[in-house]
Order: sequence, then C-alpha cells, then structure tokens
Amino acid sequence: MTRHALITGGQQGIGLGIASALHAAGYQISIAAQLDPGSSAVKQALAQLPGANYHQHDLTNIANIPQLLAAVQSRTAITTLVSNAGVPAQLRGDILDIVPENFDFVMNVNLRGGFFLAQAVARQMVAQPYKSYRSLTFITSVSAGMVSIDRADYCISKAAASMMVAGFAVRLAPLNIGVYELRPGIIDTAMTAGVKHKYDARIAAGLVPANRWGQPTDVGSVIVPLAEGQLAFATGAVIPVDGGLSIPRL
Repeated sequence: MTRHALITGGQQGIGLGIASALHAAGYQISIAAQLDPGSSAVKQALAQLPGANYHQHDLTNIANIPQLLAAVQSRTAITTLVSNAGVPAQLRGDILDIVPENFDFVMNVNLRGGFFLAQAVARQMVAQPYKSYRSLTFITSVSAGMVSIDRADYCISKAAASMMVAGFAVRLAPLNIGVYELRPGIIDTAMTAGVKHKYDARIAAGLVPANRWGQPTDVGSVIVPLAEGQLAFATGAVIPVDGGLSIPRL
C-alpha cells in the first residue's frame, strides 16, 4: 500500500531533510507551507523530490484545514504526518518586554495551528482504518525543556507542544497510531543563520558534546524508523536530536 507523508514546512531546512529521508524510503511526499508555489525554495525542493506535491497553507488559518486535507488526500490517505513548520520569536529580548501580538503570533503557528491540523489528520486516521502503520511526529525543540531567556515565548510554545504530543500519544495508542516528539538542537538552517557566529563560538567552547552543528539530515535519519513502526511500542517517546546538548552536565 502507498505510504503517504504530509510534512509541514517541508520545503526547506529540517523539513526538507525529513522529506528527503521519507522520499528516499519510498513515501509519497506532500508538503504544506505558506510560501507561494512559484517561489524558488518550493521549486528547488520539488526538484529534489520527484513526484512530490506542494500545497500552499497558512497554519494559522485553521478554517482551511478541510480544504488542505482534501487536496492532499485526493489520491491516497495520509499515513504519516510530520508537524514541522514553526516560527522563531519575533523579537529576541527580555521576557519582561514581550508584547501580546508577538506572543500570539508564535503561539498561533507553533501551537494552535499545529494542534488543529494534527487533530484533523488524527480524526481521519481513526475514521478510516488502514492496514499499514500510521504515525504523527512533532518537531519541537530542545527549547521545550531548556530555557532561552531572550526568546521565552518560543520556549513556551515548544513546551506546550510537548504536552500536546503526550495527549495525542495516549489517545491514539490503542489504535496502533504512533505519536512521537523530536527535539532538534542547534541545527544549521536558515532559521539559525542570524545567530551562526554566536553558536560557532559556543560549540567550539564545548556547548554541544558532539562538537558540531546539527544538519537537517540528522533529523531526517530519525524519521523513517518512526514512520515505519520500528519503534511502535515507544509511542509518546521524546527523542533529542541534539548531539548531547540537552544532557545535564556539571
């Protein structure tokens, strides 16, 4: 049977690393993101993923979810959802200075939008039993458990998303639908480009035990065994993909 993965934000960075790994494993790939289909990032991603489909979708527009899923599943049902798309803090700075509109923007994408899309996919999985293994994987961050005081709103969104994963995992476990959380560390993507100099120095000083930046392929390599059910009895697992960054040390 066709294995079909929907990946939010799969046109670049970690999402593209995930899409590439699943594509290489034989999955039909659908990408959903806010970018215009004619943008260079989308065109480049599709060139790397022959046969993949792209769907323009704003995560904050939850009213559009039925339309998105109808388009994505016009040929075959989703067997794997990777909830990857997210945004950073709109403005780094003192937690005492965060303003409601910036806080709400981060929550609407990283939490609310991701939740309601996953809920809709899960409902369809429950309503339409499938013979192969199915899964939801959420890409959160080490920031779900490690505070960065200059982007507290981002950390709060990821910590809340971690509880969202636990909720879906418990609800779907009796149906053999796996739910997992991946917590990437410092990954070399466009999102981290603005702080590359800062983290180059900190990594060189020992911040990351693996002594290097993470790459999107590092996250992608973890996805395939999860999607294929090789860790089915580990549903609800929180998996750090951070080179040891989040291990407590003296």
